[in-house]
Amino acid sequence: MNKHFDLIVIGGGILGTFHAYHALLAGKSVLQLEKDNYPVGATVRNFGQVVPSGMEAEWFEYGVAGLEIYKSIQQEFDISVRNNGSVYIASDEDEQTLIHELKAHYDTLGYETTLLDQAAILKKYPAIKASYAKEAIFFPQEISVEPELMIYRLHQYMQAKFADYQLQYNSPVMACESKGDGVEVGLRNNSTVFTAEKAIICNGYEFKLLYPELFSESGIVVSKLQMMRTAPMPDVVLAGNILTGLTTRRYESFEHYCPSFKTIKTPDHYDELKKWGIHILFKQAADNSIIIGDSHVYADVNHFDDLGFNLSHHINQLMLDEAARIVNFDVRKLQTTWAGFYPQHPTKHIVTYDLDDRIHIRTAIGGKGMTASAGYAAESIKKIFC
Repeated sequence: MNKHFDLIVIGGGILGTFHAYHALLAGKSVLQLEKDNYPVGATVRNFGQVVPSGMEAEWFEYGVAGLEIYKSIQQEFDISVRNNGSVYIASDEDEQTLIHELKAHYDTLGYETTLLDQAAILKKYPAIKASYAKEAIFFPQEISVEPELMIYRLHQYMQAKFADYQLQYNSPVMACESKGDGVEVGLRNNSTVFTAEKAIICNGYEFKLLYPELFSESGIVVSKLQMMRTAPMPDVVLAGNILTGLTTRRYESFEHYCPSFKTIKTPDHYDELKKWGIHILFKQAADNSIIIGDSHVYADVNHFDDLGFNLSHHINQLMLDEAARIVNFDVRKLQTTWAGFYPQHPTKHIVTYDLDDRIHIRTAIGGKGMTASAGYAAESIKKIFC
């Protein structure tokens, strides 16, 4: 293996991988180091929904750019992209107001949307209950991926496409320091050292191993999310990204672009769900199993171990009860449940540090990673190598 590169990317997840991808497109040589046998963090523990419609301002633009990046790669190599769109289903008049206001906003941007009445919803998504669905807004250009497959296939694609890309798993970085005109990155007590012009650290809350004081003072919080997957249900028709009423009351695009957002009331039956940060999403996977979730419980970075490794039965039951209110199949035919842990910041969309002109930290992108990383990383690389 070469020992000197234009860029070393620390972290094998979606944010780090797209930084590597855009650097390679710019003609740079890249070494990407992943501490585990393969990525096992937030990148593989999510729904795989790529939904720019839920983002605001420049993050919407990053998401739209990301759609094109995903689709262009899919044309060359199967990274599990499916273009079945996203739908937000309104269950009451307030939620209908929000989707109408969101459509008005996206109409001004030329971002394609369609309103679906109840009959159209039930025709397109026969798994949705008529008692729940009042109206919906559909975004036909949005996509989904299989999170447990996508990152590995993306790595395979990059290894085949770029001669100047090297990827190394089982490589925990123990030191990253500016030396001379570049950066030295050491593995396992510096038994192996690589050098580069620049380094980018994109390994979530694990950057505490390299810069513990900076990490402790970062203001990052870690969100614990519970999700579950049903047994395969080939008779259920539920293609695409399915987002429901509580999502319209949570996602930033509704908050920032819908004038009624701050004045609508929360129905009493949502109180306990909102307490645990629950909003119900569905995505039918390639094997016809259905992912259901999710919830949000938070801890600051200095106490995130307090979140624990256990799954709350109460939270899962709340999600299943609400899911059963929305769809007409047996949501309790589960094959697995799990928790994801996402670093994010309460006031920033992403946490960035430029320690000097050579070492850069890009982390805590939160739940936006699958949607926005591809587009954001393109701009980030341009700035870092300007």
